[in-house]
Formats: sequence, structure tokens, C-alpha cells
Amino acid sequence: MAEEWKLNKHSNVPLHQQIYDVIKSRIMNGEWPVGTQIPTQRDLAAKFQVNRSTIVYALGELAADGLIESRVGQGTVIINNTWSLLAATPLPDWNQYVKSGSYQPNIHMIQQINRAEADASMIRLGTGELSPDLLPTNQMRETFSGRISSRFTLGYSEPKGSLYLREIISDHLKKKGIMASPASILIVSGGLQGLQLISLGLLHHGSSILVENPSYLNSIHVFQSAGMHLHGIPMDENGIRTEAIGRLKRQHRAALLYTIPAFHNPTGTLMSSDRRAELLQICAQERLPLIEDDVYGDLWLDTPSPLPLKASDKQGLVLYLGSMSKTLGPGLRIGWIVGPEPVIDRLSDIKMQTDYGSSSLSQHAVAEWLSSGLYENHLAQIRAELMRRRDFTLSLLEQYFHDIALWNTPQGGFYIWLCIKNPLSIRPLFEQALRESILLNPGNIYDRNDQQHLRLSYAYASYDQLESGLIRLAELIRLHAVS
Repeated sequence: MAEEWKLNKHSNVPLHQQIYDVIKSRIMNGEWPVGTQIPTQRDLAAKFQVNRSTIVYALGELAADGLIESRVGQGTVIINNTWSLLAATPLPDWNQYVKSGSYQPNIHMIQQINRAEADASMIRLGTGELSPDLLPTNQMRETFSGRISSRFTLGYSEPKGSLYLREIISDHLKKKGIMASPASILIVSGGLQGLQLISLGLLHHGSSILVENPSYLNSIHVFQSAGMHLHGIPMDENGIRTEAIGRLKRQHRAALLYTIPAFHNPTGTLMSSDRRAELLQICAQERLPLIEDDVYGDLWLDTPSPLPLKASDKQGLVLYLGSMSKTLGPGLRIGWIVGPEPVIDRLSDIKMQTDYGSSSLSQHAVAEWLSSGLYENHLAQIRAELMRRRDFTLSLLEQYFHDIALWNTPQGGFYIWLCIKNPLSIRPLFEQALRESILLNPGNIYDRNDQQHLRLSYAYASYDQLESGLIRLAELIRLHAVS
């Protein structure tokens, strides 16, 4: 339980009074301004870990004081605070400002997931990051505490990022068959910022984007908030199906296509070499630019994955995204965009206007790891551990899910795309699992019509958590499935 909701159950002050004080404090100090809808009675009871009757008593006192009010269709909302009672003129309605912001809020289920991920007791069966146990924290500490090279600076870096790091990334990309000069590389604060810069710098309001269906982009609103429209293209076991791309491009006047060819999020699919060649050929014919998101590309398990699309790009069609978030640590916030130099110049100008450059400390750390061989050694260890985790998870699925679900065997990355055989409603399954401290990533956050899939990750939860969580998940699926 978060500290902010913790009650002192040994105090002489009654629990309902402590709850009253907590909520009133939030109202009075402006954290919950007038018009804010407070959590439901059930949510408050769970947060404070008390009976619902205790919550009802505390809310009754707040209502009697004129601070809250229950409204049909709106729940319980804040109607007054100290300042609104005293002020001669109305205070600004912050809720109207919030609703007026151009950036769309996350869908409610993703907001729930984001909040639940902060709970250390939660079994996170879908989380798309490495377990803290797999991150090289001690070695990274040595990087910062050891001798700092003369290239290190705490000042702002160049508009495109540290030249030293871009030179090292240029060499790193040659191993993937990508020939990119430092001038055609932009350092960004993770792959998500790369997408934000593209939406701000290259696309106009109302642009259409073709994406794989299901798609990671449906779970974030980086393009939708910029007024873009996403149009899904079906996938098969070899990746995005290419036969409809030309027709959909013309039908929707699509501005670009976004793809994750290596260990796709959320399905784990690896696009075959032949499919990559087809995709690049069709996009060249249609003059349709691509964003290739390769953040999982280094995480192959059985055999190295095919070369990136960018390696075969002879016409400057592909904007290539790479990142250290999935391999070295999400907290570093370092990624890169590779593309035609005029595009990179444009995006670097936008980046300078938004944050004046990524962390020089993180850029230095990534440069040290890539140049010293530490990164390749770390990757070898991570691949071996992810393979063990994948095989362990697959063995659990064989044992407990053989009659209720189907799944793929991923060749890399983090994800298993679990297909539940019998129809069910995803929301009740998600909610009950959450109440039992099991956090799921349902398929409908990647495709809103999908009530049949779950994204499982073997990268984050411990072995014990994977076992207990999946055993209970199988039981819950049987309870919620409609036979």
C-alpha cells in the first residue's frame, strides 16, 4: 500500500477520522480541486484497506461539511474548498484546463496498469521491461564511479546529441548492416520521444498512419494526440501482411507505415527475411515511408534475427528507431533515430525546442558500454537468461493452459501472445486478477476489439511469480470463460 494511503491502526484517532483528514487535506491544499471526481467507495476501501462502511462514514462527514457531493452519472465530486468558500471571485477551474489539453489521456485500463506497476507486491505478468535483477546496476555504478574519460561533460550536448556517442552508434549499426554517418543519427530520450518528434516535425494534423494490427501504438496516444489516424493491417506468422498496403495507402492517403519487425510488441512475431523484402519493395513502389522500431532487435534467443529493414534501404525510405531501454535499462532514457540527413536536421531542431538535448550523463554511460565491449557481454548474459525464462514460461503454459489457450513460441524479445480459446469478457478477468495482485496486459489495449488475447511477458516477474501467477490465471480464465 502506498504511504499516502496508509492509516495508523494503532492510533487513538478513529479510522474514519483519519480518512476524513487525508481526503480533506487533499481538498484544502489544492491536490483535488473543485470539480474533481474522487475514487469510488470500493477503490478507497482498497486503498485504505478498511471496510467500505468506514469509507461511507468518512464521506458522510465530508458531505456534511459541504466539501463533496454525490452526483448522478458523475460519482462523488469536490464542490468546495477553503479558498472557494472565502474567495470573492471564482477560482480557476483546473478540471476544465485538464480536459482542454491537446494530449489525450491514456485509456482507463492503461492508467490502471501504470498505477499498479508502482505496487511492489504486484505479480506483473505483462510488463514490457527487464526485471531489476537483470539490469547491470552494479556495473553501471562502476561506470560512473570509475575514471571518467576526458570526453565527458555535464554541459548541453550538440543538437543531434554527443558526437562521440553518435560515432560509436554508427559503428554499432554496421554490425546490423546499417551504414549511417554520425550526421544522420539523432540521440533521443528513448524510442517514445523519437515517435513524438516524428509526429511534431514531419506529419500534419489529420495524417493517416498504417500500423500492424494489433499494435503497440494503440496503447499510447503519441500520434492520436497530434490528430493522426491509425489504420490497422493484419498480421500472420511472418509479420505484417503486405497485399493490402498499396490499397490502404491510397484509400487513406497514408503518410507512413509503422512496424516492429523484430519480436513485435505485443505478439512477439519475428518478420521473416522474405516478408521484409516484400514490405520494403511495396513501400518503395508506393513511395510510402516507414518507421522501423527495432528496440527488441538485439534480444534474439535462438538464432540472430534477419537484418533490419534499414540495412536494405537504398532510397532513404526508412526511419530507424533504436533504444537501450529494453536491454541496458529504461532509466537511461537513451535511444536514436537514423534517417536522411535533412530529416534528422529537422527532428534535432524540434528536439532542441522541447528539451535541449538528452542527458549527457546517460549519453556518456551508453558510449562507454558500447565502446568497451561491456554491452555485448551483457547482451549474451541477458539472452541466456531470457531463453531460460521463456522456456520455463512455455512449460507452465503446456501444463496449465493446454486445454484453454493457444500461444506462439517467440524467438526473441519479451512476449508470448496468449490466445484464449473460449470467449470471455476481458475487463472482469483483468479486474479480478488485479484484486488478487496479478497484473495483466489484455489484448484490447493493442486492438480495442480484441477480447481473446493476453500479452504475457517472461522478462519481468520472478520464476516463483511466473509460476504462481500463471497457475492462478489459468483458474481465473476457466471461471470467466463462456463455454
